[in-house]
Amino acid sequence: MPHPTDHDRLNHVLQLLTEQGATGFAEGIRLLVNEALRVERQQVLQAQPYERTDTRQGYANGYKSKTLTSRVGPITFRVPQVRGETAFYPSALEKGLRSEPALKLALAEMYVQGVSTRKVSALVAERCGASVSSPQVSEGAKLLDAELPPWRERTLGAYPYLVLAARYEKVRRNGQLLDCAVLLALGIGPDGKRALLGVSVALSEAEVHGRTFRQSLGQRGLCGVAFIVSDDHVGLQAARTAVFPAVPWQRCQFHLQQNAQAYVPRLDQRAEVARAIRSGFESPSRPAAERRLKEIVAHYTPSAPKLATWMEENLPQGLAVFALPVAHQKRLRTSNALERVNQEIKRRPRVARLFPYEASRLRPVTALLAETSEEWESGKIHLNMECQPQPSV
Repeated sequence: MPHPTDHDRLNHVLQLLTEQGATGFAEGIRLLVNEALRVERQQVLQAQPYERTDTRQGYANGYKSKTLTSRVGPITFRVPQVRGETAFYPSALEKGLRSEPALKLALAEMYVQGVSTRKVSALVAERCGASVSSPQVSEGAKLLDAELPPWRERTLGAYPYLVLAARYEKVRRNGQLLDCAVLLALGIGPDGKRALLGVSVALSEAEVHGRTFRQSLGQRGLCGVAFIVSDDHVGLQAARTAVFPAVPWQRCQFHLQQNAQAYVPRLDQRAEVARAIRSGFESPSRPAAERRLKEIVAHYTPSAPKLATWMEENLPQGLAVFALPVAHQKRLRTSNALERVNQEIKRRPRVARLFPYEASRLRPVTALLAETSEEWESGKIHLNMECQPQPSV
């Protein structure tokens, strides 16, 4: 029986694509790849089928089937085999690979975007006609591990404004559920654009973790910081005083209002207290804000002494923003610049509520931050920095 020529094979492929359109893609790919594998074997053996030559490096030994999951469905290829001393495996196919790398990256993308492994498996089965197990989805997500560390370790520069935030996730370690801190850093550069500078996930003590995170930002070249915004997280505070002791600090006004609620003696007073605190923060200047806060403390001293004492000690920490240009005050009086990011980070645990280790939490967070930061850096200016403050010496 005569062997089909290359011209015949190509005509067959073109006919499939012309007559069957998208439904013929899988068969067309199968034929093209099979032909490429056959030609590669001939080149390695340095001989055509049945050819007698002194340069032959081995002998063809039939074919072995291998099914690969792809975006157009499962495709079964004929992998050429050889016998003799020559080791051969087609370069177009990765040994042990059972799914197309692009499909694996798509699985990883769905995973980090908050789609559960079970739903990913169902989507692949529906779209590609092949099932993918949860472990395979997780393995696909691990492909991101080669791409994400360079983003976390990239060189930084001058960022006059630094916004920090912390949140906690549950991770499993040695059969126990533990709180894992996720620290985030956002910077606003001299061009007025936002950038997410880094993330750290660790089970270590809050102060140690925060200080290590701040130091890592400095080691990567962060400089020119003139103003810091954050909440009163223990780790962030300890790190701030250790790494940036001379930089003015603004305690997030939104978190201050929330923290005050723990000292309100009656539930029906909470809304009233929140309005009173907000009226102080919305004053036109720092002296006016300080006068208003004194009035609020005096008002609550008889009926809620613990609340009054707390406000007197803590609310002034929310007034540093008055030292900034008026055009910058509204966006830097809170750490809300990171709140939208935090909301996106929270969305993933609603599907995967428990992470088996820190790296499994760090992976989707880093992917999200890298994508968000790229949008910010290539988007609109966040602040007009013509009147930016100078860094503290």
